[in-house]
Amino acid sequence: MTQAAMERRWRVLVVATHPVQYAVHLFRLMAQHPEIDFTVAYCTMRGAEAAHDSEFGATVQWDIPLLDGYRWIHVPNRGSGKDSFFGLRNPGLRKLIREGNFDAINCHVSYLRASFWIAFFAARAGGAGFLFGTDATSLTSRDGRSWKATVKRWLWPRLFRLADQVAMPSAAGVALMKSLGIPEERISLTPFVVDNDWWIAQAKNSDRAVTRATWSVTNTQRVVLFCAKLQNWKRPLDLLRAFASANLPDSVLVFAGEGPQREEIVAEAAALGIAQGVRMLGFVNQSQLPAVYAAADLFVMPSEYDPCPVVVCEAMVCGLPVILSDQIRGRFDLVKPGCTGEIFPCGDVPALTAALRTLLSDSGTLASFSNNACARMTTWSPHENITATVEAVKLAAQHRKPPPGMPHPEGHSAISAPTAGKP
Repeated sequence: MTQAAMERRWRVLVVATHPVQYAVHLFRLMAQHPEIDFTVAYCTMRGAEAAHDSEFGATVQWDIPLLDGYRWIHVPNRGSGKDSFFGLRNPGLRKLIREGNFDAINCHVSYLRASFWIAFFAARAGGAGFLFGTDATSLTSRDGRSWKATVKRWLWPRLFRLADQVAMPSAAGVALMKSLGIPEERISLTPFVVDNDWWIAQAKNSDRAVTRATWSVTNTQRVVLFCAKLQNWKRPLDLLRAFASANLPDSVLVFAGEGPQREEIVAEAAALGIAQGVRMLGFVNQSQLPAVYAAADLFVMPSEYDPCPVVVCEAMVCGLPVILSDQIRGRFDLVKPGCTGEIFPCGDVPALTAALRTLLSDSGTLASFSNNACARMTTWSPHENITATVEAVKLAAQHRKPPPGMPHPEGHSAISAPTAGKP
């Protein structure tokens, strides 16, 4: 790359709470982009190091590389580590951002954490553009408390106007921002995606018959898959009851995941007389998931609150049609009734039962939906995310006027990586 080309690169810092398996493939691609000089600042190393996950009820350490292929920095957390405002407080972000000569800060930390505001005010002081967003598609909170929606209706228009560019992962999220009065030109759709190539390759390399054999499932049986933490707002019991009501011969229901509702699911399956048709896989690590999807025939996500679940992308790119609750608006970009799956009213077990019967009773329909799911994912991929993110970075940097004496982002020359950085 010529020196002139190097000088046109945009210096970008992502501020992230911790290494996340769903984000690192995008970080690697951003690090390879010819227009971007890319660094990630991690506020904790949870995920890359073994730690107890209270929702899984197990010690979790992801079994894929999380720190390879891009420049990253660990900024020590001086907070309590608890799920609170001061639980995440990384004062080192201030110096890193103010001295880093960044064009844009892309903040993946919630505004409910002190580190968000440390990064925000440091970006303002340094003249860097500031991007952030949310996966939300409505003002409704997970616990359904109405006062939270009222507060958000007042707060969020003011909050998101602080962003030089609001990065939203779904069309439904973009619509939410518009409804709050955020100018359309300040909103970017940056699709929340998975590493399509990796999932496709891993699924193809798995042995469907062998995986099914470990579940005591034959090649002729239909497999319905639920893959998520077993929590009440994901409504796994709705799927269990619908599966029992559908009474489809030669069908098996597989739960991949751990959580507080495990024992309740097992007990109710026995009470419904379908225990022999239910499999509980427990926690499944990342490298094993493609084989799980490849061994299934249909994926179901009945959640009452799950704005933009990545498992829908994983399932579809592995060729699974999806039955989705109508509360998962962030995935309406992907799941189209009568094409790639079905959408049913959340909590309506008879409607979910009917959807199961429709798809599992007709092998032709199931095969057609499977092909459609794969086709849809060809244009919901890392390419679309990276293209949109780079454009959002440019817009954010150009929107922010540098303080007096600081050159405009288009004119400055690149500097060396922060000395705290690690390869």
